[in-house]
Amino acid sequence: MATTTINGNANWDQDSVTVPLLSVQRTTPNSTSQVAIVGSKVCPIESLDYEIFENELFKQDWRGSSKVQVFQYIFMKWLLCFLIGLIVSLIGFCNNLAVENLAGTKFVVTSNMMLESRYGMAFFVFATSNFVLTLFAAIITAFISPTAAGSGIPEVKAYLNGVDAPGIFSLRTLGVKIIGSISAVSSSLLVGKAGPMVHTGACVASLLGQGGSRKYKLTCKWLRFFKNDRDRRDLVTCGAAAGIAAAFRAPVGGVLFALEEMATWWRGALLWRAFFTTAIVAIVLRAFIDICLSGKCGLFGTGGLIMFDVYSANISYHVGDLPPVLALGVIGGILGSFYNFLLEKVLRVYNLINEKGIAYKIFLACLISIFTSCLLFGLPWIASCRPCPADASEACPTIGRSGNYKKFQCPPGYYNDLASLIFNTNDDAIRNLFSKDTNAEFQHSSMLIFFVTCFFLSIFSYGVVAPAGLFVPVIVTGASYGRFVGMLVGPHSNLNHGLYAVLGAASLLGGSMRMTVSLCVIILELTNNLLLLPLIMLVLFVSKTVADAFNGNIYDLIMKAKGFPYLEGHAEPYMRQLTVSDVVTGPLQLFHGIEKVSNIVHVLRTTKHNGFPVLDEPPLSESPVLFGIILRAHLITLLKKKAFFFPTPDQTGMDALKQFSASDFAKRGSGNGDKIEDIELNEEEMDMLIDLHPFTNASPYTVVETMSLAKARILFREVGLRHLLVIPKISSRSPVVGILTRHDFMPEHILSLHPLLVNSRWKRLRFRFPSMRKFFSDISASIKSYPRE
Repeated sequence: MATTTINGNANWDQDSVTVPLLSVQRTTPNSTSQVAIVGSKVCPIESLDYEIFENELFKQDWRGSSKVQVFQYIFMKWLLCFLIGLIVSLIGFCNNLAVENLAGTKFVVTSNMMLESRYGMAFFVFATSNFVLTLFAAIITAFISPTAAGSGIPEVKAYLNGVDAPGIFSLRTLGVKIIGSISAVSSSLLVGKAGPMVHTGACVASLLGQGGSRKYKLTCKWLRFFKNDRDRRDLVTCGAAAGIAAAFRAPVGGVLFALEEMATWWRGALLWRAFFTTAIVAIVLRAFIDICLSGKCGLFGTGGLIMFDVYSANISYHVGDLPPVLALGVIGGILGSFYNFLLEKVLRVYNLINEKGIAYKIFLACLISIFTSCLLFGLPWIASCRPCPADASEACPTIGRSGNYKKFQCPPGYYNDLASLIFNTNDDAIRNLFSKDTNAEFQHSSMLIFFVTCFFLSIFSYGVVAPAGLFVPVIVTGASYGRFVGMLVGPHSNLNHGLYAVLGAASLLGGSMRMTVSLCVIILELTNNLLLLPLIMLVLFVSKTVADAFNGNIYDLIMKAKGFPYLEGHAEPYMRQLTVSDVVTGPLQLFHGIEKVSNIVHVLRTTKHNGFPVLDEPPLSESPVLFGIILRAHLITLLKKKAFFFPTPDQTGMDALKQFSASDFAKRGSGNGDKIEDIELNEEEMDMLIDLHPFTNASPYTVVETMSLAKARILFREVGLRHLLVIPKISSRSPVVGILTRHDFMPEHILSLHPLLVNSRWKRLRFRFPSMRKFFSDISASIKSYPRE
């Protein structure tokens, strides 16, 4: 039986027609599979199978589940959540321990040399140690796991939306993420560890849910229940929540971060497990804090951003304090959108450099390290020394690593206020900015210099080939300008400068990342002061509202730049003008219920489809009818086993249920599936037949060809589908018109098929935001540069 083509319609199973924005100059047409940039590495990506594949094997396995197996499944869910919380908290603590001791040793040695007036040698030691640490992080990232570069939050967010990029959760990525993050943060690059911790938590969860390794014979029968994309998705969500909880010691904030920013699908049971996971993180971190309080953690002490309360004083504020707070929100929204705009432009430039080879990636990272070291060591020299306050709450000047009053080059009894911020770890800089009763500690010029330095250094540091987060740099930058505003307001406000720093950090976070509830709770847990709640809510609301008028949040921009086909929660208005038949393309490849082996092999080798409709025709049915859909991975498994081949149709039957089990078709880890090129069949086997009925999902989701594209898109996203079959409205036609995949719902694909919609779309947006004509014209030009299919 020959593989059939219907109506000339088909859909390549790809998820976006776009070439990643970071690679707009790449000439290779994206006509066979979706590609994306993951850590400056171009790789093919696929969608995930969140839908339950209800074939006969699944039904038999589900009916045969005993109470013991149900108990095992529930018990293992909670056990895995416990293990995720435990492992992520241990990694988070070790990260902070390593960073504080590595960076602390560097600053102690440098400070001791400066006490001896050996300034040249101090700079050499400082710059060399930063260079070595950056070089090490860049080398292991570039050579071992390029997918570990960046924060990892865009990759995790795309995965939870249904996009699978090879290697983002591998064991190599996990190792490089941990070690590279420690090295990069210790090297004084203005990068954070919160984003890498989210990716680390997701990696831990994904690896635990894979059930071991068949290759190394490390498997566990109890983990066989999680060999599917749906359960792994839930575990990865818990891992992401645990990562934020470990980075900021904010368990509730971690759950809300996963709910608000990361997860596309959420339910009550997942809320409980995510909360349990973050609770384990909080308990373990609290236990390690007690150990460090006894002085057993070296230079770590109680240090690290996760380990201190930055603001605990009682706060009183009145209506007269609201105008400067509102101004902070407006400024934060404008600065946050500008920050996102500049970062996207810098990433484009960096990618052009990174595409030239690994040597260029490493050279760029080293160049940024040298430039950063020169700034951090050189800028404090332009600040004047200030006499130590008589009522200082701690030693002044500070000799060594941490403290509010860095001595730097100043004489005894004086301190350098700019060095207290800039020649320090990010965590200590935040502590100094948030500190109370220090209104007279910093000069206006020093605070302004520090703000400008952090703003641009954080942008230039993020794109290097090393694990790097954005949370902490944005907090430092926002806190510096918030404190500067507090210094300008001065005695006209009841709020002290430390509180303005907290509100400034909140406003820039809201303006850049566009989160509200989760950021509010994270900052409250970070500062340990519930009295800040009304002010933080106001600042976040204003900053997000202002920033939304200019561009999207930073993680969405990075996802788009990397080429991830992310499905937003809303359908574009123009989609209601189209039907699903307007975007389905061809030709369509399908199989019959009883199919020849050679036809299956030919289709699998000549196409990249991942789902195929299965039809029954006479004599199996009175007229052609749609039986269901079968996956590419399942067909490859059948060909590999060679256990269900029959020479004639009369010998086929339901014996497949005795020869196969549901575990034979379980989903392997990302990128570990079998390939059709590895299957070897002789001529006799190629002439045999396969009965596809027992392995076909007989209850696929279908829509009629006249359904509006907007409604079909909502169904596709809310259910978490990979394939959506389109059937004709007139029954006399062929039973299948085509297949809709993620690719068909992407705006770039739709607008390339219907270019007249582009003008109407941008006209509406220009009417709403007349000041943004240049921005929209750039977007329109980029869409026109996408390859058409």
